[in-house]
Amino acid sequence: MAENQEEMSPVEMKVAQQIEYYFGDHNLLRDKFLKEQIQLDDGWVTLETMLKFNRLKSLTTDGAIIIAALQKSKTGLLEISEDKTKIRRSPSKPLPELNDEYKDALKHKSVYIKGFPLETTLDEIQEWLTGKGNIENIQMRRNLQRQFKGSVFLCFDTEESSKEFLNRADIKTFKDNEMIVLSREDYHAKKAEERKQLKAETKAKARQEKEQHQKDTEEKEMGLLLDEQTGCLLKFSGELEDVSREDFHELFSGHGKIKWVDFARGAKEGTLLFDGNAKEAFDKATEANGGELKIKENSVTWQVLEGDEEKEVLKKIIEAQQETYKSKGRGRGRSGGRGRGGGGRRGRGGRDQGKTQYQGKKTKFDSDDEDAPETPNKRELEDADGPVAKVVKTENGS
Repeated sequence: MAENQEEMSPVEMKVAQQIEYYFGDHNLLRDKFLKEQIQLDDGWVTLETMLKFNRLKSLTTDGAIIIAALQKSKTGLLEISEDKTKIRRSPSKPLPELNDEYKDALKHKSVYIKGFPLETTLDEIQEWLTGKGNIENIQMRRNLQRQFKGSVFLCFDTEESSKEFLNRADIKTFKDNEMIVLSREDYHAKKAEERKQLKAETKAKARQEKEQHQKDTEEKEMGLLLDEQTGCLLKFSGELEDVSREDFHELFSGHGKIKWVDFARGAKEGTLLFDGNAKEAFDKATEANGGELKIKENSVTWQVLEGDEEKEVLKKIIEAQQETYKSKGRGRGRSGGRGRGGGGRRGRGGRDQGKTQYQGKKTKFDSDDEDAPETPNKRELEDADGPVAKVVKTENGS
């Protein structure tokens, strides 16, 4: 960009700046049309050809003004032919190679400025920058709709010029707008940090939304399970030191189908979850045993749970069953690994038609009834080490 010369008129100043931009390093390396023209006549380009450039043509169509402007410019970038009909870039200022070294140097002599009103024109920016350094290029940054974003990149002739510009006191405002002025390196570092932070925030938000979705799904599924299992819990207590889960299955065999036994050997109380009405199963078993339902000759107190107590106990049973399912999914292929629902004797599946097998990818307690509802739990499938094998899961008393 030509420095302001006292003898230049405003129009001549703009003309010189525009033509020197066309032939400057920044543009000429990338301008396919102009590069083709300088190959035709030892670098010379006619004024007639130059006046095909729209911005120059908007400044003047008078060749005499172009010649006068270039004669007054002190940059020495351009030569004028003897007949004053052609111009060319001076052979003493050869065009640099567009290599990595040049691109690196370009970064170090570039400056980022933000804060221009969106309606600002290039002429207004050029006028504001007049006298503030030797600027080779002004890149007005635009969005995909080609609208000005309010920021520019300036390319100076040297790295020293860009540093001097950054230290100026008269670049802090433009038409009362506060300006952000950074070296191009600092700008890219700032943007990289912003992208990193945005990525972290987006990832955290996605994780939070996923966890909330899982939580909502689990609560919904839990609510459905609680509603479906109403009236299915039978609580028991007594001297049960020598009693196992299998004993409860045998006691209710033929009277009700037990889906889960919440009982640890040696405990004095526990809960049975039936696939159906617990009171009906209890009444049938009591009647079949002469009006008093004992287990291994031990007197037992029985209670059908209702209301809040029923929901609270059922919720704990469901959570225990799900945890057992996850543990077996992670420990597939190894012996042992039984959850709270495991234990008791094996190999007696033919003795108790009330026993239920758990197969496949289910979180609720399955029955052999094909009409029984199913509630898949995707979270547990995702948390497992791999695809869950189709392992037969008997209820905890078998």
